[in-house]
Parts: sequence; C-alpha cells; structure tokens
Amino acid sequence: MTNSIVQLIKPKRYEDARGWFAEVYSIRDFAARGIHTEFVQDNHSLSVPRYTLRGLHFQTPPCGQDKLVRCVRGRIYDVAVDVREGSPTYGQWVSAELSAENGHQLFIPTGFAHAFLTLDRDCEVSYKCSGLYAPHHDGGIRWDSLGIDWPMPGGTAPELSIKDANLPTLDEFDSPFPYDGRPLAPLG
Repeated sequence: MTNSIVQLIKPKRYEDARGWFAEVYSIRDFAARGIHTEFVQDNHSLSVPRYTLRGLHFQTPPCGQDKLVRCVRGRIYDVAVDVREGSPTYGQWVSAELSAENGHQLFIPTGFAHAFLTLDRDCEVSYKCSGLYAPHHDGGIRWDSLGIDWPMPGGTAPELSIKDANLPTLDEFDSPFPYDGRPLAPLG
C-alpha cells in the first residue's frame, strides 16, 4: 500500500525529429513523490463510442488497489472520489484530462473510487494496479450520485455497462475504507 495522495503526474517528454520518449514509471521517482507502491497488474481498455463512462470502481479491503492511469490514445476525463469513512473530504472528487497528447497520468491510491469518461472515439487507457483483480472485492458507486461535472453536452447520456448502471449511489454505500489522514488535495 501507499502513503500517498491522489496525484497528477506529468512525465517529461524528450522530443526530436523522430518523435518523443518518456519515462512513465520509475520506482525512484515515484518514491520521491511519496508513492511506495509495487504494481503487480497492468490493464488496457479500448472504448469505441465517445462519452463511454467506466466507473466509479474500486476493490475493497483486503484487496484494495492503487492505480496509475494514463490515456494512450484519445482523451479522457479522469476522476478520483474520496470514499474513506470519516474523511473530511468524503464524497469529494478531483479530475484531470488525460490524453495521448499531454502524456499526463493520475495516481489514485486505495480508498478512492475511480472513473473515466472518454472525450474522443476509440480511446485506449492503460493502467497499473497494486493488487490483482479479486471479483469478490469488486465494488463501485453510481456515476451520477456525486454531482460530478462530467463534460458532456446537455442531454447526452454516457455509454455505460449494465454493471455500472446498477451500482449503488453514494448514499447507499457503506464504506469499508478507513480514513488514514491523507488529504484530498487539488491537482496541479
């Protein structure tokens, strides 16, 4: 587990006539940020329709997951929600636009629900997880129960899985995540 907070990570790109190179993960650089996570699983998704929404997801203890999320094709609106019981920022969220163009990543520690909305067609998202997928610890909160300002035109409904459409609301959710003193801070 990590002792870190939700963080926006902006890897440096080294560009020349051929294109660019970026180091997207280094245990040394992440440790300097306070992220002491060992990643054990990489996931990759393709979302074809624009305004596909995946989430808000998490895994419950003892199978919680820290995540490092990046968009490798297209653009997404990435969201982390504080779901730690007793946290002064419980139910509050932060967001960032991640894209193949900007190369930014979002680190989301255990105790935060995660979702993303695709802003383009054919978006690919790759993310590292600190724990293996455990179906019996899979959980989530309904996307529209928190007042998140999803960047969709008025009257547009997102493309959802059946599972995501039937998740409980935040009011129906009984959090298994204790507050550990880490603040939910604005992303910079």
